[in-house]
Amino acid sequence: MGLALTRAAQWTTASSGMGKLEITPLNESLLKEILHFVEQISARHPQEAKHVFREPLQWETSLQASDFTTEYDISGSCVQSREADGDGHPLLQLTPPDVSVRSFSQLTRLLQLVPDRKLREVRACLEANRDPVVQILGPSFASVEGEDSSTLRLLDKLKEDSQSGEAELTIKLLIILQQLDTLLLSNSVKQLAQEVRLSPAAVKRDVELLKSLCAAGEKKVLRSVCYTSDYEFSNGCRSPPWRQVHGEIAYLIIEPCDSEPLFITCSTAGVFLNAGVRHEAEGNAFDRRSNVYKDLVDLLKSKSPHFAEGINKKDFVIQEEPPTTLKIPHVEAVGVEAPGQTLGSYEHQEKNALKKARQQLAPNKTGGEKKFEPSLKWKCLGLPSPHEEAEERKMRRSGGSERATKSRSRFPKSESKAKPSAPGSPLPGRPSSLKIKTSGGGTGAEDFSASSSESEDDVQTERRGDSHTDLPSEYWQIQKLVKYLKGGNQTATVIALCSMRDFNLAQETCQLALRDVGGLEVLVNLLDTDEMKCKIGSLKILKEISHNSQIRQAIADLGGLQTMVAILDSPDKELRCLAAETIANVARFRRARRTVRQHDGIKRLVNLLACVPHCVSTSSKQEKDMEVARCGALALWSCSKSTRNKDAIRKAGAIPLLARLLKVPQTNMLIPVVGTLQECASQRSYRIAIQSEGMIEDLVKYLSCDNQDLQKHCASAIFKCAEDKQTRDLVRHHEGLQPLVALLGEARNKELLTATTGAIWKCSISMENVAKFEEYRALELLVGLLTDQPEEVLVNVVGALAECAQRPNNRVTIRKSGGIAPLVGLLTGTNQTLLINVTRAVGACAADPESMTIIERLDGVRLLWSLLKNPNPDVQANAAWAICPCIENAEDAGEMVRSFVGSLELIVHLLKSTNKEVLASVCAAIGKIAKDEENLAVITDHGVVPMLASLTNTVDDKLRRYLAEAIARCCMWSSNRKAFGEAGAVAPVVRFLRSNDPAVHRATAQALFQLSREPNNCITMHESGVVKLLIPMIGSSDEVLQEEAAGCVANIRHLALANDKARYG
Repeated sequence: MGLALTRAAQWTTASSGMGKLEITPLNESLLKEILHFVEQISARHPQEAKHVFREPLQWETSLQASDFTTEYDISGSCVQSREADGDGHPLLQLTPPDVSVRSFSQLTRLLQLVPDRKLREVRACLEANRDPVVQILGPSFASVEGEDSSTLRLLDKLKEDSQSGEAELTIKLLIILQQLDTLLLSNSVKQLAQEVRLSPAAVKRDVELLKSLCAAGEKKVLRSVCYTSDYEFSNGCRSPPWRQVHGEIAYLIIEPCDSEPLFITCSTAGVFLNAGVRHEAEGNAFDRRSNVYKDLVDLLKSKSPHFAEGINKKDFVIQEEPPTTLKIPHVEAVGVEAPGQTLGSYEHQEKNALKKARQQLAPNKTGGEKKFEPSLKWKCLGLPSPHEEAEERKMRRSGGSERATKSRSRFPKSESKAKPSAPGSPLPGRPSSLKIKTSGGGTGAEDFSASSSESEDDVQTERRGDSHTDLPSEYWQIQKLVKYLKGGNQTATVIALCSMRDFNLAQETCQLALRDVGGLEVLVNLLDTDEMKCKIGSLKILKEISHNSQIRQAIADLGGLQTMVAILDSPDKELRCLAAETIANVARFRRARRTVRQHDGIKRLVNLLACVPHCVSTSSKQEKDMEVARCGALALWSCSKSTRNKDAIRKAGAIPLLARLLKVPQTNMLIPVVGTLQECASQRSYRIAIQSEGMIEDLVKYLSCDNQDLQKHCASAIFKCAEDKQTRDLVRHHEGLQPLVALLGEARNKELLTATTGAIWKCSISMENVAKFEEYRALELLVGLLTDQPEEVLVNVVGALAECAQRPNNRVTIRKSGGIAPLVGLLTGTNQTLLINVTRAVGACAADPESMTIIERLDGVRLLWSLLKNPNPDVQANAAWAICPCIENAEDAGEMVRSFVGSLELIVHLLKSTNKEVLASVCAAIGKIAKDEENLAVITDHGVVPMLASLTNTVDDKLRRYLAEAIARCCMWSSNRKAFGEAGAVAPVVRFLRSNDPAVHRATAQALFQLSREPNNCITMHESGVVKLLIPMIGSSDEVLQEEAAGCVANIRHLALANDKARYG
């Protein structure tokens, strides 16, 4: 199942990193097969279906408690199965909107509950668990490329522990899942062989054709054809961006002559009817309501007999591209779609529209003869069109040499003449520039959007003028050398390459001269020769000129990356170095990185790292090995900016090799190695590996070197790795905190400062590290960086101050260093991450009464309250948490809160949020606000009681604690006690006592004591078994808990005594 999802399923890309399954026939087929497997596994393999997963499968579900039967324990909106694992965890647990399942049998039962939503649940489960085998069997069974040794390891374990049936059951389940993978992959291959993908250009062409059929008169076959949106994006799509990620191109409303209007979705997978997408579509209007057809004509034929009859009577002709692929090997066919091509490549094509020939459909008015036009792209290379070649051959046969000469004169003389081919030239008699390879194209979601660098390069290329009057002499000299490259023999080619290196190839003029005259094609062709000197000379030139973004694009377009990847297997070390270094330069944009991975370049680059021996020596052979490894690390550094490449690098076994290279005391080696590590450290698997391989010690050591680039990358790696507590402890253990503080003095190097402050921020999450920062006087330095710094630095500085301010003495230090005013000033910013950190920092400082005075004087509380309107829930939550100490430490908190217009209504309204952190923080703030009687009366009028009561079914302990505190405070308004009882809040609050958190017990006892002052609430509590739960708490060491629990039991007892007295006298 994991391999099928990785290799066959078609995923979208997302900025957050979590892709979605595209809505395509292939994915639908995969989902149906997986659904059938899950439904049948309990019957076919009952023992394996009951096997408990290592980790639960978790996803956001549409199920509600009402969907479940009596076989489950239902508590409010929460549901759990009666079956549990060995540790007592239920095998199914629903806490809306999340559900977790721990066995196939429970998964089968869950799907049976929603027969109409089975596929939707399977899709959501797989999107949240990209490799479900990891959850089912454990991380050692993760889907990997190449040889998978997980089965062998499991067999070894089975031999060692022959008495236990657990390993035997696991291997059976693994075999079943592998059989499912094989079936899914086989079906995917069949599906892909039949799949036809549409492009925005093809849809536009079909729409124009259909509009031409709407003419008035008896011959019209359609009444009208129109788009739902007049706006066209740069990639040719008319669908909104959030639907483009599903492969949808445009929406149409077509009115046939014999039926109701049809609402049609055009997507890369084909066309189909939707639920009624109009100009402002909402809800489920985008849902598919028909089969998927390959084009609009097929769909209309099936839905409108009148259209089918009319269209069959009409004659059409296609204006096609010249069949260049039949004439010239390795030449890219313009306008032909590659298999699996998606919207990303079409976006690139739209931006280069002048370089394409357009394929059009038009009514047959020319007698039914096909018309061919040359592609503008090949005209620029001097290629005659097939029509012109045929005309020239005809003139030769008829003796019309004059006309042939006239026809040939339209092409540059140097290109029309037959010349001897250069080494590696694909065709005799033609210049080697005719050999043009298509760059590797991927399938699925990763092709969806072009990278920013590609867009920028395209704009630069089109802006370049045609004037050559001001070009220097080097431009023309390089053009002459390129002619020698094209027409010379082997010796002449080597001499031309050497002469070309004498020019300053770093100058843009020289680089563009090579490109304009076709030199790049020749250099790429030379890489395919068997002559070592030609390869080395070509790579040396390509390495120099590939720093130019336009040249990088051209090399990728010409297929140079594929050839360079193949060269990485060469036995010649110099050749491998040059190829790797050139790949490092070219792979700076997304498409190039993808090409390297798809042509097995990652594994080959990782193999270069293994060239370095365990003991570093100074011999010439060792130095060459070091250079090979350095160039391989450079290339991996460039490739590691892609998420999929990071996975490929890890699976290729690069981590131990990088750890070994980290011991090499050479700066030029360390920079790319640490650069690669810090790029990959964004993934948790890499962070764990960096810890386990002992690399933290080396990173800390190099913080004290004299190279600022290396210091920057080390600090950045620590910044990302210090998310984990173990790493933070290791940094402190290896005395890395003091070098970080010392680097705060490098304020002029903003990149180094950003990395350093980020590392300090993450390290300060541990209070032991904060104590060290106090010792090194880091807080004063951090406060000094609160002004005149870029936002990237400010985010980290404020984050570090927020963590340090958790200790009371540090709040005083920040205040005395003048840090309160700039922190309050940052509350007016717009950067969301900065606002999250600054609200935490201000809230922590507000716990100091003197700091609170300054915050109130600077109007900081009003600014915090205004951030409750921010759309980001994290900003809302942190602002509400910060308001709590502000209210607690303000001199006249009640009056201060009332002075903010609409403040109380706003905070009560936030109880409607779906974010648990927002709800907990708002409940905490309400608990503080309700201490003032007037404010309590106002929020009561705004309906705070029913809103708090609606939250009592939560199972989140943090929310339970602050919700109970808010209820206790609101009960100070006597009528609210009765209102809570009528709202059904009493029994759910009693269940809070079953929590394992002592803080929840304390707050709940306070709430129950206040609620028990209402007689009807006492009855409800007694019926819910509160007395049995409170009795042990009366003996608690927490005095507040003792008193409140005892008071609640006393109130219940007093009511019982009064009842007995009234009954028996």
